[in-house]
Amino acid sequence: MGKGKVYLVGAGPGDSELITVKGMEALKRADVILYDRLVNPKLLHFAPANCELIYCGKLPTRHFMRQEEINHVLVDKALEGLTVVRLKGGDPSIFGRVGEEAEALANAHIPYEIVPGITSGIAAPLYAGIPVTHRDYAGSFAMVTAHDKSKNGKPDIDWEGLARGVQTIAFYMGISNLEHICENLIKHGKSADTPVIIIRWGTWSRQESVVGTLSTISEKVRSANIINPAITLVGDIVASREKLKWFEKKPLFGKQILSVSGCVDEAGLANNIEAQGADVIEFPKWKTSERYLEVKIMNNLENYKRILFTTTASVSYFFSLLRKHQIDIREIRASLYCKDIATIQVLEERGLFAKMENEMTKEGKLLLVGSKEKADPLWMLEYKYGEYDYADVYQSIIDERYIPVIKRAIEDASITSILFSSKDAVQLFMKEAEKCGLSNLLEDEHVELLCVTNEAKEAAKNYGLKAKILDYFEVTYPHNGATAIATTSL
Repeated sequence: MGKGKVYLVGAGPGDSELITVKGMEALKRADVILYDRLVNPKLLHFAPANCELIYCGKLPTRHFMRQEEINHVLVDKALEGLTVVRLKGGDPSIFGRVGEEAEALANAHIPYEIVPGITSGIAAPLYAGIPVTHRDYAGSFAMVTAHDKSKNGKPDIDWEGLARGVQTIAFYMGISNLEHICENLIKHGKSADTPVIIIRWGTWSRQESVVGTLSTISEKVRSANIINPAITLVGDIVASREKLKWFEKKPLFGKQILSVSGCVDEAGLANNIEAQGADVIEFPKWKTSERYLEVKIMNNLENYKRILFTTTASVSYFFSLLRKHQIDIREIRASLYCKDIATIQVLEERGLFAKMENEMTKEGKLLLVGSKEKADPLWMLEYKYGEYDYADVYQSIIDERYIPVIKRAIEDASITSILFSSKDAVQLFMKEAEKCGLSNLLEDEHVELLCVTNEAKEAAKNYGLKAKILDYFEVTYPHNGATAIATTSL
């Protein structure tokens, strides 16, 4: 077996859309992903179905994997012939220890690529409304670590050069050394009135900022109980914030939502909410796989007068199976129907046109296409449709790889709402919540329970939960592009 290859990829600062196209393509073909704590877990959703996910995050008081161990895993997995992605927050070369990892790979003669990312020292200020350079304020910018290898952990840098020679300075993870930073900048020439902003969780909806000066910021940070991860930005450019801030004006800024889906088709719900500024953790992560087409269905395809596709996934898997069995699509003589607009749109992308289920006639042989495990009970289907055949073309299960990912994401967040997309979502959450460590969210009086449909609200009520219905909501699925959300309930 030949050697594999390692991609050292910058994931960006938090907003999942800030990863580069090259970084995303590496994720999509990875056999193994080693990811950090500050990586948005949504990026892991793009990993292939059999990709191994390895957490190697670091907390101030605890490391899940030491750097030496990470280096060994990168080498060992590549020697197995695998494609390995080391997914690092921000840019891997900005205080990301990518040099040590690349050196370990080079010493083992492992091929690798380094994929740059957007660093938080630039992105967090921009999301707070502050460009790090500006013709009227700053023509120079520096990124500085607030920790180093010294015994006391205080940054040992050229304070005088920094204070007198740089107009905007970004300190990374500088909360614990904030007083030391401010004292040295003042001591070496910066005015005590120089504006300072602390930006915690930059580019996330949980982003919070504290503004002060070199003489006041330490006390303000203590009062606000701000801790890492945070960027400290020093310079007159901070004054531009009030005029230029944009991210915090999004309608759902500050909302941290656990979006619960009852099936794979409902997972697109999160895209709408994120576009309006919320942080969204999706539960669960669904995994789908192809099943089969029964011989009697394949042999009688031209005899069906009506075909009802129950989900968008049913369309994809049905036509995949036709292709696998070399069945010409022109054998389909039936009128096509769907349960929702999204499924109609998926068919239209294939050049096929369908109507909604409520427009379906009752004449002719009927074929239902979907997943039997997600279908209504047999008696209900028979009552509703009479005689029919069922093409059970796919199955969907919870992807257990993502359970610890979701748990850690919730630990770092402060959930404000749980959003149920359907009655199935409510039932699934009540069944799986305890196993996944989510039950405590139902006991938190600060967590609001919201439902997209009246059926979901009734299901919640049956479990003794007090839930509200969204005033207005429009679902957009990933393949159809972004759509605005309009609701006053979130």
